[in-house]
Amino acid sequence: MKTMKVIRFFILNFFVYFLISCSSLDQSNYVLQSIDYTIEDVRNEEIKRINVLLEEDPIQAYWRAYLLNDSKTLDLCAEKVVESYKKSLSEEKWFLSKKYYDSLKKFGYEKLNTLEKDDESLNSLLAKNIPVFDANKKTNEKVSKYILGTVTIWVDKGIRIENGMGFADRVIGSGFFISKDGYLITNHHVIQDMVNPKYEGYSKLFVKLANDSETRIPAKVVGWDSAIDLALLKVEIEAPYVFNLGSSKDLSVGDKIYCIGSPIGLERTLTSGIVSATDRMLFSAGAVMQIDAAVNSGNSGGPCIDEFGNVQAIVFAGMLQYEGLNFAIPVEYLKEVLPGLYSGGKYEHSWLEAYGRTKKSLGKEMGVEIQYVMPSGNAYRTGLEVGDILTSVDGTKINNLEDLQSVMIGKSAKSILNITVCKNGNMDDVENKYIYVSERPINPGYKFYSNDIIANSFYAIYGMKLKPVSTSNKKKYAIESVIRGSIADESGFSENDPIEVRKVDFNDEKNVIFSEIYTKNRKKGYLDIKMGLSAPLDSPYYF
Repeated sequence: MKTMKVIRFFILNFFVYFLISCSSLDQSNYVLQSIDYTIEDVRNEEIKRINVLLEEDPIQAYWRAYLLNDSKTLDLCAEKVVESYKKSLSEEKWFLSKKYYDSLKKFGYEKLNTLEKDDESLNSLLAKNIPVFDANKKTNEKVSKYILGTVTIWVDKGIRIENGMGFADRVIGSGFFISKDGYLITNHHVIQDMVNPKYEGYSKLFVKLANDSETRIPAKVVGWDSAIDLALLKVEIEAPYVFNLGSSKDLSVGDKIYCIGSPIGLERTLTSGIVSATDRMLFSAGAVMQIDAAVNSGNSGGPCIDEFGNVQAIVFAGMLQYEGLNFAIPVEYLKEVLPGLYSGGKYEHSWLEAYGRTKKSLGKEMGVEIQYVMPSGNAYRTGLEVGDILTSVDGTKINNLEDLQSVMIGKSAKSILNITVCKNGNMDDVENKYIYVSERPINPGYKFYSNDIIANSFYAIYGMKLKPVSTSNKKKYAIESVIRGSIADESGFSENDPIEVRKVDFNDEKNVIFSEIYTKNRKKGYLDIKMGLSAPLDSPYYF
């Protein structure tokens, strides 16, 4: 964790002045007040909105009708969800059918037992094409034989012109078979140009088998997940060897692992090493493993296995500028999203539209404390408040942020979750709530900033809560509190420090924020200081 913090801090603060665009954004001071459905005009406007949502997102409409507590609107939404459920069944979209069914089940739809498919049959249909894996499988094969189940991924992008000269443009990665009928796994970043709607160039996807490096076999992308960098491909051949998906839960620092892939295009390369760490927050979606096995460009997407050939993780060779710093994506993440990948297209991760950290009391983990709720977001509409402690999701106990991330990986967007919270930190005041989860944006912090005032959004972005101190100068604040371990804390800010936010800018991709701040910092002897603060607009603490 400490290593990744150092890397992120170095990258952000060294390059931020080159990343930031010249334009700054103005903010509205409007803050959405609590929704009061007892007011007739508010109810009528909500009913109008629900009627619009019925056509574009019936599950969200159903949830909002539930919050409104209007029986007529709720019945109307339930029938629309049933209609959508039947349509998805007729189109054999089992993943979508399960979402509709689960929504009806959560809200106690009275005619649930009359529906064509129940939980068991829908789960069977979802699993029909997904191989059965044994987390504890043991074989007596030589490690070298497992190479036959790997492939080299080629994305042919035609010719790239540089300085008037043409060069062959291609992306090389690795992959491995998970079924006899030709389904295989790789990294999303290897095939991203094949599915990126903004890419307008030429591209063709091929794979080369380990035992036949001469033949290029056409492949297609079935599903992909950019958040945890995984993709499911399909080739129309019988796989020469199929890998079993194991489990990384039992892996500890120092355990032996093997990696197979095609570094810089060198097929059939096997390297070995150990697990260096298991909790690196490389992705906002969850922690990954750090490994010391040698991997290079071209290894991305290859299997990281144990001595019995069980896939424990998927190699991620995405930080090649740091020699010897290699990572692998735990196979549990793949297992969670595999049904969604098989259903086709982009797997959309969900979020509650809030921010928080693990709550501890006397060294014991109590759950995830909500420290920020975005105005007008789903958590806000559900009634979640700052200070609430999230303790379970769909019946799974949440002890810490890592538990929440693990659960949320398998919860796709546009569905309804049942959550348990302890109100205002009181572990005896427990409430069960239903929350609709929307699609997690690429940069959640930018959405926080856009939907709130600086005094609030800076708490989630930098870790410092502000309070206005001047009616004549709206840029002046005092720091009300600082989150330990946050960017504000690491930059030396303390409670009651006066600050003036003079400028806020973003880079073109809106994934980095830069703030120009004037302050008299207590830890620096109250000297007048002009500081530049930068932060990524995605974080593991955004959920």
